[in-house]
Amino acid sequence: MTANSPPVPGVADRPLVGIGLYNLSFVFLVAMDIVIKLLVDAYPVGQLVFARSVFGLLPILLVARLGDRRMSALKARNPGRLVVRGLCHAGALGFFFYALGRLPLADAYALAFTAPLFVTALSMPVLGERVGLRRWAAVVIGFGGILVMLRPGGSGEPLPADGVAAVIFAAFCFALMAVLTRKLAREETNEAIVMVSTLTVGALALATLPFGFVLPTSIWDAVGLVAIGLLGSTGFLLLTQAFRRAPVAVLAPFEYTTMIYAVVFGFLIWGDVPDAALLAGAAIVIGCGLYILHRERIAARRAARGMSVPS
Repeated sequence: MTANSPPVPGVADRPLVGIGLYNLSFVFLVAMDIVIKLLVDAYPVGQLVFARSVFGLLPILLVARLGDRRMSALKARNPGRLVVRGLCHAGALGFFFYALGRLPLADAYALAFTAPLFVTALSMPVLGERVGLRRWAAVVIGFGGILVMLRPGGSGEPLPADGVAAVIFAAFCFALMAVLTRKLAREETNEAIVMVSTLTVGALALATLPFGFVLPTSIWDAVGLVAIGLLGSTGFLLLTQAFRRAPVAVLAPFEYTTMIYAVVFGFLIWGDVPDAALLAGAAIVIGCGLYILHRERIAARRAARGMSVPS
């Protein structure tokens, strides 16, 4: 899943490098989702999440070992809060992996773009941030875009209800994880956040294996299960490094290029052709997400000047 991620502490003075890392991260993350979609019909979701977590530890440990701070970077100051974040991460992965088996890739991505809307809605009760009428209006209109994608009363075939519900739940879990990360990133290292989250997700997924486990039926399936973890963790590590080098406002619009990947690979691999309802609904959701980002930029700029602004 490739919804907006929160910034992390660091130097944000190399925007071109940040943009390059940001786009490269989505190459890895989209590749992970493609592999999952290819495997999800043959393997239980819990097993796929477990593979994502276990094999995803390898890039994290490598980065921590090679970094300046080495293994000390993995030490958590507030492990309990990080575990809560990990629970949200588990929900986001599990629901989205399930949805990939029920929906075309482009539809799953378009619905997942509701995550920034949830982030805005959650920022007031969780973080105590002020959200003005304009941003609330954008949230409401954005969720209206979901109704367009669901094709109510239209001539197109409606999307499976369980797949749609799974993506929405995944987007909500991801948004809650993102909001929590805004608080945790001030006191935790990136490596500690990712490590504890990965271990939490892995432990939950491990508990599901007695209820469903399938041995790989081919060498390619085995490679795919390993690749899920390697691609996913590498993608998120690149993502957080991008936020260290460029502001969120510079990077966030590039996230929506993943919709292009989804349409192209959905057509090439599965023969999926997006219809007008999907494109219209996705345009509404993406437009509202970009407007929210625009209002946040204005609010942040005026806050830095000591001014108040309706947002």
